[in-house]
Amino acid sequence: MIAWMPAYIGIGSNMDNPQQKVRGAFQALASLPESLLVSRSRLYRTRPFGPVQQGDFINAVAGLLTQLLPERLLAEMRALETAQGRQRAERWGPRTLDLDLLVYGDRTIKTDSLEVPHPGMAERGFVLAPLADIAPTLFVPGVGRVVDLLQRLPDAGIEAVVA
Repeated sequence: MIAWMPAYIGIGSNMDNPQQKVRGAFQALASLPESLLVSRSRLYRTRPFGPVQQGDFINAVAGLLTQLLPERLLAEMRALETAQGRQRAERWGPRTLDLDLLVYGDRTIKTDSLEVPHPGMAERGFVLAPLADIAPTLFVPGVGRVVDLLQRLPDAGIEAVVA
């Protein structure tokens, strides 16, 4: 039997009613096999990351306990994205749903298809602010504690969504 592992998944959307897409992602993640949704952050409105002109994002983070191995969890996440119409046409472009495996237990993974902890998360307030909601003292392997990482970042116009 595979041990239960904590996993944190970043959620983002800026197309086709993003608040609804993010809330739907929580429900979809809760239905993954061999997994339990144990925490969910607030929703945050954030400016887009990268060079592409586009609308603001709604971002959040889900905390899971899972018995899925990281590659299988990633495959399940990609299937959820595809079910929501995700097309990987433009890097950092608009998306109906974006799911990123941020942290998987205390593991560091680097393969052709998966890198955990998620690269660049220490510089992304749109990841750290919602992650701090549910796991402020989490130590991201090789990176640091979530709350400490977030305090180092400038205010990037991230605001909690009230609704």
